[in-house]
Amino acid sequence: MKKPLLTVDDVTGCWAIMPTPSKPNGSDINATDTVDLDETARAAEALVASGVNGILSQGTFGEAATTTWEEKQAFLRTLVETVDGRVPVFGGTTSLNTRDTIRMTKAVREIGVDGVMLGPPMWCQPDVPTAVQFFRDVAEACPDTAICAYANPEAFKFDFPRAFWAQIAEIPQVVSAKYMNIAALYMDLNLTGRKIRLMPLDMDYYAAARMDPEACTAFWTSGAICGPEPVIQLRDLVAEAHKTGDWGKAKALTDRIAATYRTLFPNGSFKEFSVYNIGIEKARIDAAGWMTAGPCRPPYHVIPEPILDGAREAGLQWAKLVSALESEKTA
Repeated sequence: MKKPLLTVDDVTGCWAIMPTPSKPNGSDINATDTVDLDETARAAEALVASGVNGILSQGTFGEAATTTWEEKQAFLRTLVETVDGRVPVFGGTTSLNTRDTIRMTKAVREIGVDGVMLGPPMWCQPDVPTAVQFFRDVAEACPDTAICAYANPEAFKFDFPRAFWAQIAEIPQVVSAKYMNIAALYMDLNLTGRKIRLMPLDMDYYAAARMDPEACTAFWTSGAICGPEPVIQLRDLVAEAHKTGDWGKAKALTDRIAATYRTLFPNGSFKEFSVYNIGIEKARIDAAGWMTAGPCRPPYHVIPEPILDGAREAGLQWAKLVSALESEKTA
């Protein structure tokens, strides 16, 4: 049975973004069944138990572009069944065209996802009218499905400019965005009339919450898959600071989280990171040891070793932070 349409008020707290874990055959071009469903279920259960507020999936390092339709359905069905309505689940249905996206969106809604994570089709670089019409068409065809706008400029060859945010804010199903441009956040909040929950990355959440505590009440995190403790604490410390006005602890934890990212972005560049995004994130997750992400699916399994070294170091640093925070709780 389908759930009611989510609203912006349902999007709060810590939203973990999951990989689609692969079996050891994940990089085999002849493999037809690469999703580790046991690990999917284990990690999803552990995320809910940790206290995350929602789960995003089938994005870039969720390998939406390289999992087959059969694999996507099996993964999302396992995810939905495991979570069992305890937190919202969004699955990515971006494709190279509107018709396939609508077909997949209707199908995954039937599986039971609460919403979908969408970026515009990426074969041709879209202009603003094209990108906006894509979201309008999907929303009109799937009126009972919430949409998280996946605002990754490198993945979608689109800068998500101010005019885009002003226009998609008029689409009721667009309730959130996986948002990255912290420098433009306040302007985009104004342009959307705060009708969309613009969710920054975990290490930007403190700054966003200081900027607009009433509107910035949710964030996305891939770090949660390296161990949820830091981002659950961050969520709670920001919520506490809203009440007390004392932001010191939230700022201190943010600095510790940000330090783990030091080696994640090659040469400090998001553009370079985006070339190897999938391999970097999966190597980081595997090194942290909280979840087994497994090998990358082709063709994105060709990654220079120095790039992977930086990713693994970032994962190890996150694991050290998890351990330190757990020790501090019991001290």
